[in-house]
Formats: sequence, structure tokens, C-alpha cells
Amino acid sequence: MESKTTIVTARRNSAITMRVIEGHFATKHSHVSHCIDLTAVKAELNMARAAAKLFADDFRSAPIDTIITLERTKMIGAFLAGELSHAGVNANQDIAVISPEITDDKMILRDNLVSYVKDKRVLLLTATATTGLTIASALEGIRYYGGAPAGAATIFGGDFWVWNVPVVKLFGVEDLSEYHSWAPTECPLCRSGVKVDGLINSYGYSKI
Repeated sequence: MESKTTIVTARRNSAITMRVIEGHFATKHSHVSHCIDLTAVKAELNMARAAAKLFADDFRSAPIDTIITLERTKMIGAFLAGELSHAGVNANQDIAVISPEITDDKMILRDNLVSYVKDKRVLLLTATATTGLTIASALEGIRYYGGAPAGAATIFGGDFWVWNVPVVKLFGVEDLSEYHSWAPTECPLCRSGVKVDGLINSYGYSKI
């Protein structure tokens, strides 16, 4: 499976890369034609810091009190908080970075974290958002806990709008001309009898 791997560089900074594996993969919400491996962006210091700088450029004019990180993007979130606090409307501000629990696609904040969201301006950070369902659910959770969504950022994302909240991305489906995402019941690969190569979640992928 790894023989079909390619490396894609970000248009805004060639030092940021993602690994792409062609095949037939199942995610929580869809079946996809490629596995998007973002391990390096999330785990490596230099790449995470570079990604944070790009996201900061997109949100320097947006007042932000808290960054909520999903899908193990907390290192990027920490760098992003630092970048935002150095310049712009958030200069010298103390920005919190938290990671909530996700159960049945719903965001749960324990009592000790609610104060970081209630009456706060919250930026959402996630790794992938191809359908928009994950971001929509998280934004709903932010509003449920009394927060005001200031925007959303994703490393790899599709083309969508959620509740008029700005969504920015480092990589998009336009960077992969052959990338396709389908509802599980509408997957043409399944209909053609092509077996699923692996399962994908926020931790990574597992071959079947």
C-alpha cells in the first residue's frame, strides 16, 4: 500500500508537507480515495511551528481568548497561541489552549474547562475536515458551552462554509486532483467490489 505514497508540499510554505497514500479507505463519516497522513505536521516541532505561523497570519485581526484543538493538534495550537500573542489584536494576551473530549461526535467539556469557553472568543483547530461535519459539530459544542466561534483552521480540508464562520486550511482537496470522498452508502469503490485498504481516524491509519 505504501508503494502508492506521494509527498505533497503546502503552497504557502514548501517546508510543510503531508504524505498521501492512494487506495480505498474508510473514515468515521465517509469513504475516501486517499489516506491523508498528517503525522509530520502534528508531531515534528519545526513543521508544527511553521504551520502555526501560517494559521496566525490568517487570524491576527480576530480577537481570540481560547484555542480548542482536536485530532492531536495541540502542539500546533500552542505555537499558534504564541504567534497570535506576539502581534495583532491579541498582542500580549494570555490565550488558553485546551483539548476537549469527543464522544459520539459531540464535544464534552468537564467543569474545569468550561470557563475557558463560556463568554470567550474561541478558535477551533483540527487536522482534517473534508465534509465539514466535524467542524460543524465542534462549533455547535462551542456555542452550547456559551462561547463565540472566532474561526476554524484545519491542516487539510474541503470546500465548505459552516455557519458563516471563516475556515482556513493549509492543504485542500484542490491540491489532490484525484482525491474523492463519498458517503459510505454511495462509494463507487465498494460497488465495484474493491476492498477497503485501511481504516483512518485522528490517530492515523491501520491496514486491513
